[in-house]
Amino acid sequence: MSLDQLIERCKKNDAQAQSQLYKLYASKLFSICLKYSRNYVEAEDNLQDAYITIFKKINQFKNQGSLEGWMKRITINTALQRYRSVGVFDIVNEGQIEDVTVDIDDDHIHIDFLLNIIQELPDRYRLVFNLYALDDYSHKEIAKLLDISTGTSKSNLSRARLILKEKIEQYKARPNSQSL
Repeated sequence: MSLDQLIERCKKNDAQAQSQLYKLYASKLFSICLKYSRNYVEAEDNLQDAYITIFKKINQFKNQGSLEGWMKRITINTALQRYRSVGVFDIVNEGQIEDVTVDIDDDHIHIDFLLNIIQELPDRYRLVFNLYALDDYSHKEIAKLLDISTGTSKSNLSRARLILKEKIEQYKARPNSQSL
């Protein structure tokens, strides 16, 4: 069955087609959920919520652009929705922003370690870091998505990078870090 046929069947609430669509994209969308969640369980909840939204809004998909891109945007927005109303962002002025770079050009840093330290970031820093560094959103786009100023986005990115840099430096300094 072609992807277009699968989409059309999903638009008719065909449970078998929905199951196929889920299986086709679940691992990709789950990796997005992991980036924007505090932990594995929250990522599972976000994936479930994203698929509920995807199936509710599948009729809005007009076969313009990729289905995967459309589903990715819904998944990111679903994860971000948890944080929008909670006020997790610090309002700052542009003068408080520090440019920080994180050097991870080291073959000895395991991807699981990086994922863990990103997940451990405070919500406001993790969300902005992921949107900017991993999903290529601009600060203007992030500000709109999260209902914050561009200065707040820049500040939160800088603080996230600083925290990550410190954790990576601590990791590198550990004698047994080569084996992880």
